[in-house]
Amino acid sequence: MLAEIITIGDEILIGQVIDTNSAFIGKELNKIGVSVYQITSVQDERIHLLNAFKEASERVDMVIITGGLGPTKDDITKHTLCEFFGDTLVENAEVLAHVEELFAKHISNTSISDINRMQALVPSKAEVLHNANGTAPGMLIRENEVTFISMPGVPFEMKHLLTESVIPKLMAYYKRPHIIHRTVVTYGMGESSIAKRIEAWEDALPANIKLAYLPNLGKVRLRLSGKGPDLHELESAMNAEIDKLHPLINDIVFSLEDDESIEEIVAKLLTRKKLTLSTAESFTGGKIAEKITSIPGASNYFKGSVVSYATEAKINVLKVPKDIVDKHSVVSAEVAMAMAKGAKELMKTDFAIATTGNAGPTKGDSNAEVGTVFIAIHGPKLKYVEEFQMGSTRERVVEKSVNKAFELLQKEILKM
Repeated sequence: MLAEIITIGDEILIGQVIDTNSAFIGKELNKIGVSVYQITSVQDERIHLLNAFKEASERVDMVIITGGLGPTKDDITKHTLCEFFGDTLVENAEVLAHVEELFAKHISNTSISDINRMQALVPSKAEVLHNANGTAPGMLIRENEVTFISMPGVPFEMKHLLTESVIPKLMAYYKRPHIIHRTVVTYGMGESSIAKRIEAWEDALPANIKLAYLPNLGKVRLRLSGKGPDLHELESAMNAEIDKLHPLINDIVFSLEDDESIEEIVAKLLTRKKLTLSTAESFTGGKIAEKITSIPGASNYFKGSVVSYATEAKINVLKVPKDIVDKHSVVSAEVAMAMAKGAKELMKTDFAIATTGNAGPTKGDSNAEVGTVFIAIHGPKLKYVEEFQMGSTRERVVEKSVNKAFELLQKEILKM
């Protein structure tokens, strides 16, 4: 079963609004065995819409449209659907009553206008889908074995319509295969190295199970996608392949993506082992602490953070000896370890992790090349610091370093 998503609106094409609707629709369709063949964004222009509708109807089983259902003249989706299907607009009494009720209940100081009443006009061939959260109804038109569904572009209205009305109807109309995904998250190795390591396993995958590599900022996700008529058999086959995969990459596997994030894993390890943590961050600007404190119960193990962005803060707050800074520069293994030691002593924690580096675009207080990063861990029985080269893009350097910090911390805690 194939679907195409068509998003309508100039605001999407010029980047004024981010298209989150397509991602949500794609996930929900995938859950019921429908594959998204294509996502198309179209401006509010009649000819473009007609062409998009025609092309989509020739290649997929269902066309999901969002946007262009407002009451103003620039919203032309209903009129264009009528032209495409040779139809006319008719007033729907239930929609009109709903619109009047919304105005009476929520917009008491504003009289309903003729423009607002026009929201009750729908193509005569359409099955109306009740929009409990707005004035624009959803519409379903089925012709020549292709189902067209039009929904508002407002995300919270669209999501409710999709889950409560559209998905149940699609499940009733179509016999669909099962589609499942399993994503294994790895840290510490590039995608080409992983591919070489698991090449024989990948080549032996069943025909109905596919592998995709999804690299991103210090981690690589291995997504297995399976499709088949029998859900039990498909899940068994998927689990068997994951069992074969784990021994090949057990030194870099972090978790299944749908389980927990790496910071959640670290949090559970600290809690279970009754250990405490503090951080001293320079170029990461508190992002490690931010991820930790976003987890409920962080106060049980996390004592605090010093964001020592300037050299003076490292010296005055974390008590990094000035002669170490002068001798080795602020971006160095020695300073990173002194920061971790300072945080550990200041916060009186079992573990402390520190970051110092040059994220760019300029070198700042150090001569280290942009992308040079040092991450130090000071624990009950260890002192550990490692140097990394994280690239030249500031945002990527920071995010990769945060991920690497959690990766290193997880491995050290597991040793205890």
